[in-house]
Amino acid sequence: MSYRGRRLWITYNGEIYNHVELRDELARLGHQFISRSDTEVILAAYAQWGEACLDRFNGMFAFVMVDCERRRVFAARDRFGVKPLYLWRSPAGFLAFASEIKQFGVLPGWRARINGQRAYDFLAWGLSEHTEETMFDSVKQVRGGQCMSFDMESLGPDRPLPVPRRWYALRPHPWSGDYSAACESFSELLEDAVRLRLRSDVPVGSCLSGGLDSSAIVCLAHRLLANEGARARQLTFTAYSDDARLDERPYASAVVAQTGATANYVKPEPGDLLETLHRLAWHMDEPYGSTSMYAQWRVFEAAGASGIKVMLDGQGADEALAGYPVFWGSLIAGLLREGRFVSVMREIGALNRSRASSGWLALAQALQLFLPESLRRRVREMRDGGTYAPDWLDHRRLGAKICDPFAAVAGSYRTSMTALSLAQVTTLNLPMLLHWEDRNSMAHSVEARVPYLDYRLVEFATGLPDAFKLGDAWTKRVLRDALNGLLPSAIRERRDKIGFETPEVAWMRDNSAAFRKVMARAVQASQGVIDAVHAERLITDVADGRTRQAFMPWRLIAFGTWAERFSVDCSP
Repeated sequence: MSYRGRRLWITYNGEIYNHVELRDELARLGHQFISRSDTEVILAAYAQWGEACLDRFNGMFAFVMVDCERRRVFAARDRFGVKPLYLWRSPAGFLAFASEIKQFGVLPGWRARINGQRAYDFLAWGLSEHTEETMFDSVKQVRGGQCMSFDMESLGPDRPLPVPRRWYALRPHPWSGDYSAACESFSELLEDAVRLRLRSDVPVGSCLSGGLDSSAIVCLAHRLLANEGARARQLTFTAYSDDARLDERPYASAVVAQTGATANYVKPEPGDLLETLHRLAWHMDEPYGSTSMYAQWRVFEAAGASGIKVMLDGQGADEALAGYPVFWGSLIAGLLREGRFVSVMREIGALNRSRASSGWLALAQALQLFLPESLRRRVREMRDGGTYAPDWLDHRRLGAKICDPFAAVAGSYRTSMTALSLAQVTTLNLPMLLHWEDRNSMAHSVEARVPYLDYRLVEFATGLPDAFKLGDAWTKRVLRDALNGLLPSAIRERRDKIGFETPEVAWMRDNSAAFRKVMARAVQASQGVIDAVHAERLITDVADGRTRQAFMPWRLIAFGTWAERFSVDCSP
């Protein structure tokens, strides 16, 4: 789209949820609009406020704007990186931006080569999206909360690449009120976040795992739609399993019964997974670490087939509200630092009684946070069997340094529960989940919106005292109590956590021949990075019941499939 006599041009992916309010403000300042689109609002906002316009946007976005009069380029990505933005400079010197890495493949000079260090981080540690680098050598990303601007004349083969700058840094807003007031404020913020994300010219559906986060969104959306007199029922989409331990249909059904939503259920199958492997690799752009990503693929596939173009999802709540088991260790470590030993024993006892998690495991995790890095490495090697240099991985062929990529942020996330939450949101966990969610949804022409990542809500949640989020074996306390009376009691009082999980172990055990076949193909595609004998053993250990962890063999399969699909040169 162009603006101001074709002076400004933009190419843009995403949604500015508060575009209605911004358009009214800009109109009062003298701007005239020829559309009702949020794209035109971005252009007018830039014309009015320059690069500071980013601070006014509440949304998910990645855009590149060209000011033809000033011959200047401005590119930006939303606060948390919900929408992707990549850049690559060709050997000829020109700079290209894209929403997907595969787009660079049609440009002159492109060659798919591996970034060995980032491949090592993924294979040995299961970590990706934690730096500006990707698993493709020379392809970088503008990270969440970053932007870049430069003059066109500054580009050239002998000129340095423009450097992104941070326009947004997550800063928690410390809460000084009592718990009851915090619950009220949280409820208001979450409801407004959902309200904004219900703005759409097309039907809106919801991912419903049956867990606390997605159930809260469905219940809030139901109330908001009812208040607006909407007659159409919500459509919800849930992945289920025949394994009762992983099947969330009973919980999802409770939400459906309370809201009157129209439920849609999909069952991920191992045969379909293996048939879809190469298509998944193509859409993901980079390897992914779990078959739960495939369950999400099926959910968005069903939504797209039902004509749903916008889906609400619960990403971000676990990171901002300390919903993962690892946070128990961080909470107990904080209590130990303060000398509150009675509180430590009380939390351990509550966890053990609830069976939601192991109190003694949480204590062990807490104690590890006090160890120096050298001892932490020894503990991890004893526990995980040599994660730093797995026997199935030739790190020398990758040209990779053996190291712990988590250590780069260890100084921050070990210090407090809030610091761990910030690391999860910005670096360790959420960027990966957002990558997969964006690719899964867009592959089926669906726009995924994540209310928990409204920046106002994230800043509020991360600024709450630890006890408002964790305590007495309850996670996400403020969310549970803020929606008391709205959520079904079966959801509000639920302690276990599943989320679109798949029975990977059973799949590999019952279809071992098929998985061995795709593993062999992945090993061949790795060009010597993965050792065939040891990779075969990983499958055998799962199939024979020697381990109930299938994430490692799956990681190898995903990596090899990616290397094959994109013809990646894996030599150093």
